[in-house]
Amino acid sequence: MSSRTNHQRLVALEKQMEEAAAAFDFERAATLRDEIARLRGEADGLVGQPPPGQMGLGSNAPVRAPPKGWVKPKKPDPLTGGHKGRKR
Repeated sequence: MSSRTNHQRLVALEKQMEEAAAAFDFERAATLRDEIARLRGEADGLVGQPPPGQMGLGSNAPVRAPPKGWVKPKKPDPLTGGHKGRKR
């Protein structure tokens, strides 16, 4: 799908979502919202198929970025990690 076709589809889906929300059909609006997020590649925490052309080589899973502000935990010492010593 070309970017122009993809953009036109997104615009049409957004319009349908607004119409569904105005008609208080929130289930349909939520389904359309999820479809829009899937097409944009921002599937709200869910791992799914990435948009065409954004897939890594040899993989069908998108590379996930860690959440904002996340810090990698300190790696424990393999010899003493989790050990408090013997009590006498």
